[in-house]
Amino acid sequence: MFYITYMAVNSETTTRKLVSMPKELVQEIENYRFANRIKTEAEAIRQLIKLGLEKAENTA
Repeated sequence: MFYITYMAVNSETTTRKLVSMPKELVQEIENYRFANRIKTEAEAIRQLIKLGLEKAENTA
């Protein structure tokens, strides 16, 4: 299943990254997205990265 989304991209404040990940991780992201009613996969990934970084800062 593919989702195509369009968002305004400001090249001064936004950087795009391309990453590869195992299919199991992709499924976990999708599960998180739907469980939390997040509109886009990109937003779900941003939220998960932010949560991970916050947790890493709290344990360091």
